[in-house]
Amino acid sequence: MVRPAVIAHRGYAGVAPENTVAAAQRAAAHEETAMLEIDVQPAACGTPVVVHDEHLAGSRDGRALTDATGLVWETPLEELRETRVLGTDATIPTLSELLAAVPETVGINVELKTPGTTDLRIGESLSPDERAQRRAMWQPFVERVVADCGAFDGDVLFSSFCEGAIAAFRETTTAYAAAPLLWDDLEAGLEIARRYDCEAIHPPRNAIAGTELTATAYAGLSDGAPEVDVLAAAHDEGRAVNVWTATNWIQFDDLAAAGVDGVVADYPGLAGRSSDR
Repeated sequence: MVRPAVIAHRGYAGVAPENTVAAAQRAAAHEETAMLEIDVQPAACGTPVVVHDEHLAGSRDGRALTDATGLVWETPLEELRETRVLGTDATIPTLSELLAAVPETVGINVELKTPGTTDLRIGESLSPDERAQRRAMWQPFVERVVADCGAFDGDVLFSSFCEGAIAAFRETTTAYAAAPLLWDDLEAGLEIARRYDCEAIHPPRNAIAGTELTATAYAGLSDGAPEVDVLAAAHDEGRAVNVWTATNWIQFDDLAAAGVDGVVADYPGLAGRSSDR
């Protein structure tokens, strides 16, 4: 059985300060890492920065996400670059800074998180008029992100929960692969993938039919067998299926046995077979 590609979630967020240069370099040093997954949104000036939450005052397991407050897109770039992440010395990097620190032998999955708004229409398949409006909203930021990625010679895959982001990306370039991130409406995600001829889809781990993971509610999906077999549908259409997010080797093994192409993982070392442990 071919094992799935390992995609380091925010640079293996389980063992390093997420979405930082330090995390990216550490993750890239693991031989098993095929790709790094990172999140981008704009600073106040529009410069793409690498951070997941909209609010700087978020938390992870009781620890403050950063030592700052406010919305990312309302914060000056100079302040963001001095903002410490999760109580460490690591700071929020620009996308350009992170890409410059990563070897081109490791791919980058750039998740387009927000163009600077909380009105995102996550996981929705939009009407033609709404698509045009949302594409225009995303376009300036997406163009900045794509321009920054031009300096990186490794593989780049763009993903987003928002159809507007995928639409703006396809309008901007055809040089890179794209993937919709699926939420509670699996069929909507497949529709978006078809509409923009995306090379992959990124469903949550409990959306993969036939796995034990479907028995537990996760992300936007309730427990129980999914209504759509997204793995079969995507593979029938020639698309890769990269699943998020595995937190232990049992989940990774379950997804590998199902035949997914990639697994977004919080920790390194999950790809080893259970029999090897």
